[in-house]
Amino acid sequence: MATRSVLTGAALLLLASANCWSSGMQTVPDGYTKVARQHGVPPEALYSVALQESSRTLPRGVRPWPWTLNVAGKGYRYKTRLEAWQALQVFMKTHSLKRIDVGIAQVNLGWNGDHFTSTWEALDPYTNLNAAAVILRECWDRKPGSWLDAAGCYHHPAGGQAAARYRSFIRTKLATLQSPPSQPAPVDNSPAAAPVQLADNTPVPAATSNTGFVWIEPRSPRP
Repeated sequence: MATRSVLTGAALLLLASANCWSSGMQTVPDGYTKVARQHGVPPEALYSVALQESSRTLPRGVRPWPWTLNVAGKGYRYKTRLEAWQALQVFMKTHSLKRIDVGIAQVNLGWNGDHFTSTWEALDPYTNLNAAAVILRECWDRKPGSWLDAAGCYHHPAGGQAAARYRSFIRTKLATLQSPPSQPAPVDNSPAAAPVQLADNTPVPAATSNTGFVWIEPRSPRP
């Protein structure tokens, strides 16, 4: 998504049961559930957005992929975080940040880069998901009543056909999910315990920082 939106695209916790795989249904992985509940967002809503934004076909089915970029409407998927980050540095020299979405939830750098302290951090799956959950919650708070509408706002805050089309996509994704057990949201804003790794090659989660968009790259030489 390359508009003022918010979010456009490791495989994730492949934790669905064998029955879910065989039926085409899947459960919301633990990591998404913990991040979503920390921000008062339904886990199904956050996971459906990630599925729409960065899906990739993996051995156990279609799952979100964190090393994803979208530049001027074209998607790119990479094997590692480092490869995605290196490609991002090249794209940033030739495209406006408002035309670049990054990570598992495809956060737009031009409109929502303030959720990260660097582009390296923007590609951290947990930091990226937390940013997505914050934006999705903000959309809900502006117009409570429908998480589908919040998803449309997440993609295209101005509404219109772009938001309506995105709501349709999210509705389709929701139909493939089994709901996780209901649990109360956290009573404070302290960081949740680190979720299960999003993938074997995912770095240790970094805490989200809102100190500004500082272009110091990368924080770590490893993917």
